[in-house]
Amino acid sequence: MGAVPVLTVAASVLGATEAEAATANINPSAPKQTIRGFGGMAHALWIGDLTAAQRTTAFGNGDGQLGFSVLRIPVNENQSDWSRDLATAKRAVELGATVFASPWNPPASMTETFTRGSQTNAKRLKASSYAAYAQHLNDFNTYMRNNGVNLYGISVQNEPDYATDWTWWTSAEIVKFLKENAGVIGTRVIAPESFQYVKSMSDPILNDAAALANVDIIGAHLYGTSYSNFPYPLFKQKGAGKELWMTEVYYPNSSDSGDLWPQALDVGEHIHHAMVDAEFQTYVWWTIRRSYGPMREDGQISKRGAIMAQFARFVRPGYTRIDATANPATNVFVSAYRGGNTVVIVAVNKNTSAVTQQFTLAGTSASGPVQYWLTDGTRNVAQQSALTMSNGSLSVSLPARSAVTLVANVGTTSSPSPSVPISASASASASASASASLSPTPSGTGGGSGPRVTYTMSTWNNGFTAAITITNTGTAAINGWTLAFTLPSGQTVTSAWNATISPSSGAVSATNVGYNGTIPAGGSVDLGFQATHTGNTGKPSAFTLNGIPCTVA
Repeated sequence: MGAVPVLTVAASVLGATEAEAATANINPSAPKQTIRGFGGMAHALWIGDLTAAQRTTAFGNGDGQLGFSVLRIPVNENQSDWSRDLATAKRAVELGATVFASPWNPPASMTETFTRGSQTNAKRLKASSYAAYAQHLNDFNTYMRNNGVNLYGISVQNEPDYATDWTWWTSAEIVKFLKENAGVIGTRVIAPESFQYVKSMSDPILNDAAALANVDIIGAHLYGTSYSNFPYPLFKQKGAGKELWMTEVYYPNSSDSGDLWPQALDVGEHIHHAMVDAEFQTYVWWTIRRSYGPMREDGQISKRGAIMAQFARFVRPGYTRIDATANPATNVFVSAYRGGNTVVIVAVNKNTSAVTQQFTLAGTSASGPVQYWLTDGTRNVAQQSALTMSNGSLSVSLPARSAVTLVANVGTTSSPSPSVPISASASASASASASASLSPTPSGTGGGSGPRVTYTMSTWNNGFTAAITITNTGTAAINGWTLAFTLPSGQTVTSAWNATISPSSGAVSATNVGYNGTIPAGGSVDLGFQATHTGNTGKPSAFTLNGIPCTVA
């Protein structure tokens, strides 16, 4: 890192100078949206490809890594350029990320120029080329699939309403294309990716049943969008079964260094509002490696990147945002998420002094250690000494100008159902952790009877997801764990969450990641994976935890 500005008030200020915030109430049983992940754009033709090491930094989930679980790539207009982003996309998939794509222009043969205001050479898709363009998008999807990357979705057009340098679309043209042509595209369709979340671009889609039937994700960019315009009531009214993604932004600007502090905290506030006010399911940066971005040109994460990692490394795909007091104090921003029995709290304190923050989790009397990571003026996603939760309550000193992530196990509170229902066939590729560098050394199974495992499958024609809960039935904590089992023939793991799974088929081992290595006595941990199958949807017949046979519930 370069020189860091000296803070006016030290991050360790306590006592009489420390502000007291109202209690932040968190309800693990009050679900909001399902989170697909956090990530960024890679565009090899314009910016140069990421190196092998940079790909691991971007999509790995250990110390010094961003923990990104979403990658956006371009649909280049020329097929000869399609291979440029393939290596990064394949590595992202290997590390468990979801990949989607956006076009800037159709092939030149499909476009024409017209006059738009003062622009005499504006570009648009020919009316006669709509079907050919849909095939072009489908061909890109097929190319990526044939080369090992199953796109989660593909967009109709990047920023159709800010297209001086690329292809313009009106909202009516997008509706027409969705209704008449998008049905042939063999993956989820994204539209309209307005540059400023201009609702007049997406309202017509939501108000047209035929167009809405052929779109899967409403995509938006947030360049200059005020927080007051983040909520989208019409989507909440008519978007049932659809997803809402923030597919591109840099914030607060592209002129300052990504290491400028405390300005980087603005990114934390921006993500907070995107998750809480807008209820987006993704947050995607333009672009991954840039002087103002999450990764510096030397491949190290920036301060902006560290703030993103406070979310990305711990709020994993498939987690659900849950209800929480969003602003318990001036300049304090709190959001909370749940994955199984794991609750993640992210708190951003933009004040120049520390704030004592009380967190109370409804519906649980859970007690035990709470893992704690911190980014401030001198530290980047640094693990701190564990805190202690007592009867669902926790008091934390939020250092001055900092972002804090807390990870707790809440035991047996009722599991929420996300407010945006998603079918099994549309499940996002959840992210496997690339590193378990923070994982403790396994210390046995805690004494008493053997651990208990529950294994629940959700299947479809050629794939499935498996949700696993490990319960420590012993009298002492388990510090570090590896769950071993054998997958039935024909089943192959494609991605995982809350564990690293290796190999992908046959006799596999699921090992804890940095934030969930301890299972307290009587406590449990949740993990899972997505896989393909060739017709056999059977379950593993036996499990061992750290070599000890488990009972199967």
